[in-house]
Amino acid sequence: MKGFKEFLGEEDGVAIIEIVLILVILIGLIVVFNTKIKSLNTKILKKITIESNKLL
Repeated sequence: MKGFKEFLGEEDGVAIIEIVLILVILIGLIVVFNTKIKSLNTKILKKITIESNKLL
């Protein structure tokens, strides 16, 4: 945790740009794979529901 606080405390502008670029890439990946992520979540939740109903 100490290292993370030091990282946030840096006054280096390059670090800010790097963080912003990483966030942009992550958001872009989420937008591109949005439908696949939703279908995967749906499949997982259906399987959890089916398996939990078997236990009851």
